[in-house]
Amino acid sequence: MNLRGRNKVSPEFNMSSMTDIVFLLLIFFMLTSTMVTTNALDLVLPKAKGKTDSNKSVSISIDKDLKFYLDKTLIEESSVEAQLLAAIGTDKEKPVILRAEEGVPIEKAVYVMDIANRNQLKIVLAVRPK
Repeated sequence: MNLRGRNKVSPEFNMSSMTDIVFLLLIFFMLTSTMVTTNALDLVLPKAKGKTDSNKSVSISIDKDLKFYLDKTLIEESSVEAQLLAAIGTDKEKPVILRAEEGVPIEKAVYVMDIANRNQLKIVLAVRPK
């Protein structure tokens, strides 16, 4: 009497479906990473570890010529506080991203930080990743 089964199970593992999933994920991340744009001017920022998220925030930029920008709009240094408070509105939880170009005197960055501190605003210093 023959008690062995007729169906033999193959112990091999098929990797083709796994590689398809990996390639699809690779294509997805390559496409979505090119669509990410920042709401900022082209400044050379100092290097540091960390990351900033600018989805729902207000950006203050200071370039080498000591010109102040609110998002991408040129503003006077004397009107930074009024313009910033107008841009923030009633949402005090909206962060302020300070983008001070490399070589800008620290006094200019501290000036903006002091404005944010007086008005109880959250402020983040933007940097280039190392």
